[in-house]
Formats: sequence, structure tokens, C-alpha cells
Amino acid sequence: MTAAPSAEPGRSEPGGGKPRPRAVAILTGVALVALLADLVTKHLALAALTDREPVRLLGGLVYLSLTRNSGAAWSIGSDHTWIFPLITIGVVGWIVWMALRLRSLPWAISLGLVLGGALGNLVDRIFRAPSPFHGHVVDMISLFDPYGQVWPVFNLADSSLVCGVLLAVLLELTGRQRDGRRAGRDGEPTDADSAESTADQRERA
Repeated sequence: MTAAPSAEPGRSEPGGGKPRPRAVAILTGVALVALLADLVTKHLALAALTDREPVRLLGGLVYLSLTRNSGAAWSIGSDHTWIFPLITIGVVGWIVWMALRLRSLPWAISLGLVLGGALGNLVDRIFRAPSPFHGHVVDMISLFDPYGQVWPVFNLADSSLVCGVLLAVLLELTGRQRDGRRAGRDGEPTDADSAESTADQRERA
């Protein structure tokens, strides 16, 4: 019997291979920074904006207006607050699963932003009033209007989520894959990715 042919040097099977430690570290670091920034700004907003009129900035482009939101954007689903923590826990679990095969640094940044934003709002849902898993999210940034009439009042966690999702869409459109490869028009890895994979192998050798 003959042995099965080995994979072409410098290329890995789709979705295969161990996670790249640097990518996992970047994902974790970005998520922690996003989470801490969200927690700090919410604490400052509660301390400075409670029982205060909205603060006008940049000629009315931005207002600091403290609100507590039981739902999603525009208070969608405000009567079913409990479902949002469950969705967030599912998203966090998916990102952890993705990290087990993550080798792309741009994807690490994208997933880190999503993870940090998701955790920031999850903390509110679990620990803030009125009760666990029914907590209201603290929002404080309003665009063009002091009371969110033009755009929903949001926080840094929301911004992190949106930026992470937009980056993920961009990476998908440009063919960048989470295992570090870049798909060409036919879906196959490009020569540049093969070279990068070979360099990674030499690094580990």
C-alpha cells in the first residue's frame, strides 16, 4: 500500500491547524481594551450625567445624554430583555470556538472588537437594575439630537460591536479567511498566502 500524498508545502487544509498564539493574544487584548473602555465610560457617565440635561458637543454633532435601555436599538425588544443576554452568550461562545482555529491577525482584531462590545453590554444585562438578566444597558452618546431622535443613543460597547462587524464584512469581501489564508477568485489560497504560511512554518521550526 502506498501512503497518502502529503499536503502541498506551505498550505494547510481549510479550517485546519492550531491557532496562532499571536492572533489569540491580539483578540484577547482588543476585547479587554474594548470592555474596560466601555465600563469606565459608563461609570463616568453615571457619575457626571445623572439628573443632568444633555451636554452639547461639537456644535450639536454629538450630545452626551444618559439613558438606560432595556432593549436593542430604538428600544426594540424592550419587553423581552432576558433574550439579549442569551444571544450575547451565544455570540461569545461562537467567538471562543473561532479562536480555536484563528490564525489571521485582522480577524483577531475584528473578533476582539465584537467580543469586547458583547461583554460590555452583557455586564449591564446581568448586573444592573432592575434584576439579573433583565438589566438595562447604560447609553450616553447621541448624534445630531440630544434624545436619540435621529440615531439611537449608544455606548462604546455598541461602537465596538459595529466596528468589529464592519471589519468582518470587509475581510470577507476581500477574501481573507480566519485560518490566515486569502482566497482568490476560485476560492483557493493565493501564492502570497502560501508564502506567508511557509514563513510561519520556518518561524516555528
